Amino acid sequence: MLQMGIIGYGYWGPNLVRNFNVAAGSQVSMVCDMNKQSLSKAKKAYPQVRFTSDVNELINDPEVNAVAIATPVFTHHELAKKALLAGKSVFVEKPFTHTVEEAEELIELAEKKKLKIMVDHTFLYTGAVRKIKQLIDDNVLGSIYYFDSVRVNLGLFQHDVNVVWDLAPHDIAIMDYLINDKPQAVVATGSGHFDRGLEDIAYLTFYYPNNIIAHINVNWLSPVKVRTTLIGGQKKMLVWNDLEPDEIIKVYDKGVKVTTTEGKYNLLVNYRSGDMWAPRIQATEALRLIAEEFVHYVEEGGKVVNDGAAGLKVVKMLVASSKSLKNKGEMIYL
Repeated sequence: MLQMGIIGYGYWGPNLVRNFNVAAGSQVSMVCDMNKQSLSKAKKAYPQVRFTSDVNELINDPEVNAVAIATPVFTHHELAKKALLAGKSVFVEKPFTHTVEEAEELIELAEKKKLKIMVDHTFLYTGAVRKIKQLIDDNVLGSIYYFDSVRVNLGLFQHDVNVVWDLAPHDIAIMDYLINDKPQAVVATGSGHFDRGLEDIAYLTFYYPNNIIAHINVNWLSPVKVRTTLIGGQKKMLVWNDLEPDEIIKVYDKGVKVTTTEGKYNLLVNYRSGDMWAPRIQATEALRLIAEEFVHYVEEGGKVVNDGAAGLKVVKMLVASSKSLKNKGEMIYL
């Protein structure tokens, strides 16, 4: 039984405690948070768990086998490094780290200590994303033309990061998982409206080989909540609406065929408009799956889609996007 120590019991920490406490092969042994009110809530919910406000006490506890970190991104590197040096594998909330150098150091340290790193890109374990991956791998959509994602709502404003570092890690991780190639460049634009020096609206465009383009729109100032991704392929097109209770994914037999006969001025465009179908999506709690995968990864090894290397790729794209934002939409090559 893998004994977990959870650092952070704020917004996401309670979800980690709940899932690691019931996941097959794991049990929460200790929870750490500096907020007394948060610890008081946790004690009422989990009387059998030990609690502390001292991070070092949790990391150095001999009963704790692995550590999950659900704290602000600026603290991830320091906490994960301490845990790895103490001989404990780590599960880190997204984004992995705040800089590329921090991520690379943690990956190197984990390899040296023969420990595991997993980054909490939860959406990769949802039934919807796994179904989309299956459709792409089975060539149902054909060659991919574009990936277009919208993740907007009113808030929640973060005090330490902009909207890109808060919301875009989800979509960048999904994009990286689904598109079987590496982006060549990114252009990012956005703005902030409350004199905080942090963007609350941003638009990211990633350029891939073979004319694949990916666009991500993130926004804390939307009057409505939207979670929609469109993927266009040569054979089929797909719409994923994460807020749709029933038909969360819709696949459309729609497309365009363009041919020329006697030169570029004799352009023939054929539009295909066929049926729509909604594939069955497995109803599971993604965080439960990712918790169980972490246990298996630590104890048995193997490969996972959200290891430290995958987390590093997302951080590289976030850092490049931030540089482009700072320079008013400059194209940054990856």
